[in-house]
Amino acid sequence: MTCHSICAETNARQQAMLQSALKGPVRRALDSSDTLEILANPDGSVWIERAGLGLMQADERLEAPERDRIIRLVASAAGEPCDRNTPIVSAEMPGTGERFEGILPPVSEAPCFSIRKPAATPFGLDDYVRSGALAPATALALRQALQARQNIVIAGGTSSGKTTFANALLAEPALAGDRIVILEDTRELRCRAPDVTQLRTYRSAVTLRDLVRSTLRLRPDRIVVGEVRGGEALDLLKAWNTGHPGGLTTLHANSASGVFSRLENLVAEATATLPFSLIGEAIDIIVFLSRRSGERRVEEALRVTGFDENGYRTQPLTAPNLAAIS
Repeated sequence: MTCHSICAETNARQQAMLQSALKGPVRRALDSSDTLEILANPDGSVWIERAGLGLMQADERLEAPERDRIIRLVASAAGEPCDRNTPIVSAEMPGTGERFEGILPPVSEAPCFSIRKPAATPFGLDDYVRSGALAPATALALRQALQARQNIVIAGGTSSGKTTFANALLAEPALAGDRIVILEDTRELRCRAPDVTQLRTYRSAVTLRDLVRSTLRLRPDRIVVGEVRGGEALDLLKAWNTGHPGGLTTLHANSASGVFSRLENLVAEATATLPFSLIGEAIDIIVFLSRRSGERRVEEALRVTGFDENGYRTQPLTAPNLAAIS
């Protein structure tokens, strides 16, 4: 038996064991097309978020041994360590690719995990407009920004829909003629352009900062980062500002204007001197999403016009002649 066939047999066995472990409310939620996220808490309760319905508790529980088995099977299939010294597992579900986060004691009181499912039918900008989550004028302005190769930051809190909105932008025809390089921790972004290269981090050996630097040698037209959360923010801003415009990234922030302080904190991990002007010049558009009562919507969209002694200059995206200083 060849090494390839042995690996294939091992993978098949691991997937079969995992499918057997994924039962009850978790199995049903995974099989349902409207499921967005599955949360199994340390107390055994299971919570399911469904499109348009928000987060609801399942009738059945998942006991600690079952949660522990699921976490360890996902870790084994992903080739990730999983023990008392490495009690956090960040991986993709084998075979299907959902984002998985598992946590074991002593970090948590008992095993717990979350599974984030990608949308079964990708949302486009027109879908956002039809649902009332995006103003038609803002959708038009975003399409024009993509066509003009402007750099866009999508901000919001946890589960505000940043990745889904990023996928909506990546599906736009304006990107079809460009070479797109996408960098992520977990594969969640999808782009319909024909020339796409997707890279992801690998444990602590290959970080997002490593990928941003390496990407510059792959001749990208546009650089897309799934989420900036560290010193790679500085490298990305430099790349955007020096010959690689038209990029896209997501960022955790509490407001559109809060993107600037959040970026400053991330850039500070890589340099002692904060490049305020670079931030003001590299970012063209900020889109802020919020989630209220289970519904996600574009709350605010800003155009960034630079930085001066008064701070970052912004104006509403759909009113370019009404300048406001933030």
